[in-house]
Amino acid sequence: MTDTRRRVKVYTLNEDRQWDDRGTGHVSSCYVERLKGTSLLVRAESDGSLLLESKINPNTAYQKQQDTLIVWSEAENYDLALSFQEKAGCDEIWEKICQVQGKDPSVDITQEVVDESEEERFDDMSSPGLELPPCELNRLEDLAELVASSLPSPLRREKLALAVENEGYIRKLLELFRVCEDLENREGLHQLYEIIKGIFLLNRTALFEVMFSDECIMDVIGCLEFDPALPQPRRHREFLTKTARFKEVIPISDPELRQKIHQTYRVQYIQDMVLPTPSVFEENMLSTLHSFIFFNKVEIVGMLQDDEKFLTDLFAQLTDEATDDDKRQELVNFLKEFCAFSQTLQPQNRDAFFKTLSNMGILPALEVILGMDDVQVRGAATDIFSYLVEYNPSMVREFVMQESQQNDDDILLINLIIEHMICDTDPELGGAVQLMGLLRTLLDPENMLATANKTEKTEFLSFFYKHCMHVLSAPLLANTTEEKPSKDDFQTAQLLALILELLTFCVEHHTYHIKNYIINKDILRRVLVLTASQHAFLALCALRFMRRIVGLKDEFYNRYIMRNFLFEPVVKAFRNNGSRYNLLNSAMIEMFEYVRVEDIKSLTAHIVENYWKSLEDVDYVQTFKGLKLRYEQQRERQDNPKLDSMRSILRNHRFRRDARTLEDEEEMWFNTDEDDLEDGEAVVPPSDKMKSEEDLMEPISKFMERKKLKDTEDKEVLGKSSLSGRQNPSFKLSFSGSTKTSLASPPSSASLNPGSPGSPGSPGSGARSSPPMTAVTTKGGLVGLVDYPDDDEEEEEEEDGESKEDALPPTKKSKLSS
Repeated sequence: MTDTRRRVKVYTLNEDRQWDDRGTGHVSSCYVERLKGTSLLVRAESDGSLLLESKINPNTAYQKQQDTLIVWSEAENYDLALSFQEKAGCDEIWEKICQVQGKDPSVDITQEVVDESEEERFDDMSSPGLELPPCELNRLEDLAELVASSLPSPLRREKLALAVENEGYIRKLLELFRVCEDLENREGLHQLYEIIKGIFLLNRTALFEVMFSDECIMDVIGCLEFDPALPQPRRHREFLTKTARFKEVIPISDPELRQKIHQTYRVQYIQDMVLPTPSVFEENMLSTLHSFIFFNKVEIVGMLQDDEKFLTDLFAQLTDEATDDDKRQELVNFLKEFCAFSQTLQPQNRDAFFKTLSNMGILPALEVILGMDDVQVRGAATDIFSYLVEYNPSMVREFVMQESQQNDDDILLINLIIEHMICDTDPELGGAVQLMGLLRTLLDPENMLATANKTEKTEFLSFFYKHCMHVLSAPLLANTTEEKPSKDDFQTAQLLALILELLTFCVEHHTYHIKNYIINKDILRRVLVLTASQHAFLALCALRFMRRIVGLKDEFYNRYIMRNFLFEPVVKAFRNNGSRYNLLNSAMIEMFEYVRVEDIKSLTAHIVENYWKSLEDVDYVQTFKGLKLRYEQQRERQDNPKLDSMRSILRNHRFRRDARTLEDEEEMWFNTDEDDLEDGEAVVPPSDKMKSEEDLMEPISKFMERKKLKDTEDKEVLGKSSLSGRQNPSFKLSFSGSTKTSLASPPSSASLNPGSPGSPGSPGSGARSSPPMTAVTTKGGLVGLVDYPDDDEEEEEEEDGESKEDALPPTKKSKLSS
């Protein structure tokens, strides 16, 4: 019994002025040595961990609300609340707090909140309690002025609240309201509006409990109808009594629950519709009103959730074929509102709530409802489904996979969702957009679970691609059988755009399953038919789909694109768009530019070999010329493998400013004794030593001649100076990056590390190190062979290196042998 009486929930108020549930436990009060005082302790009922340890401070203002709540502030922006299961437990702890603070337990607040200056505080504390004028018609103006003057001061607000509460003033005011309304005393009604509005801003639970009682609440709403700023009074009471009807779709046997539902609806109406929008300064004054509604909703959900008979009847009638349509619509609307109320719950409570609904069979019930013809019922069912998916997508996936073992594909819940998305009659496809978002959540691997026994991603995606993907892609396949879309109206285009968005998401997140589906069903070809649509947004969706595929740089996809010539519709759309500078034009150019920049060799060759004639005259961007250049460079490497190996040698053995360890093969090469080489002999890596000098130079000569005929764009640039001297010179490769300009090795003791002491390139050595440059040399000077893109920052230093070469000793100079 003690455990039940002391059972509490701990709440903290967040920055949005909403209460966060910190857990359920049992409260006790005892002396804590560390805190040097009597403290409130709450230990979690699940594991006994400490949820709250709060010293009862003699100066802290504790408030008792609604018989089962104790609320207080521990810091300027840190409010706490204990919600007791039983009133007796709340009274027991309240007595302990009042005992520590030396207060009478009959009060609802233990301290007065003080924010004023010391002088104002002294004046207010020394003055007696606030005296209210008699509740008479001719004194309403005085009372309205008193309320208005008390609101800016927290102390005066508190005294006013105590006076109104202790004298039963609210009921007297409401009697006066009825008199004024009968007499049509408009001036008195306007003053009563200001008074009642001011009482709301006192932000006191005890007053709210009186105002929101069954006998008072409608008169309070009546007072708030007569806003002086409006020419005519509002008709809130008429709406609540005649228009708004409370429907018990399932009879509620608990009178307390029924009363709580009525009260919450009316108080929510007052907050949302009756009270004027609070100013920035008044917003915090209504925090108790927010809390009142919040805790009421928590209570309602808890009471309904605990009533098993109520929920059992609800789901039985929902799925009963004998239930008439009107009744079923009311049941679905109730369930939707029930789920909406659950959003006020904290995660632990919401988890228990949805678990209860799942055990009651909410998903099979939704499946039945979604199969009905009534559009409104289906819409409400979709909203309920969205609550379930957003909170626990794994629960929905598990149900769908279990269901597939018993039912045909046509009646699977997820296929019903896809069909409703496809068949949405709304011209703007509002419902379809919502359903597409739910499908995307269900298909997102990021929220799928992986355990030791099974992987949800593997199981669910295998299920989806086997049982559901053909339903999703059916409209796309049906509309792309020809070279142009069969139907190209706006609504169809919107639907196809939604489907493409989902498929694009799948390309990004489902590598294996979607790849098989696209290639086996030739999906990309069908999608690219949509580039001929008159709706630019649909053509862009199709391009985005292809761009995601190209962006994966997957050779399986690339071979599929080349085998089926799938760049053809893109090129065709590009030519049809002409030179118009629009989003379509930019999207297509960006895709080609991506292929060029990323150097996707297979696609580059495919595009140039098949579509160059259509693209060669495009000169307002350099993308296509750059593609052609990439292609030609690839061909040169294929035609001249020796030249390609030369490039790799030059690229791999350039002088580096940072220290590095040479590989074994490089060490062998550089350590070759120069004296072992005869004057004029070509120096080549060990792997090429057996080749004749003529074999080596033949591809280089061809390369030089070919380059002279072309104008390149600074990708790989030949030196512009031409060879002079003999007709058939043989070449020696040289590095002017150290005192050894030929590839002949320096002495084995010399270090090539540019930063090592005593090395030829170090500051202490005799010869100054020149910047690195790979070159073909003749007696007439240096001719650049290959200029790599990463050498731009070294160009100036290379020029300096050329001018200093003549200063090197003759034996160290590059030689040209005939």
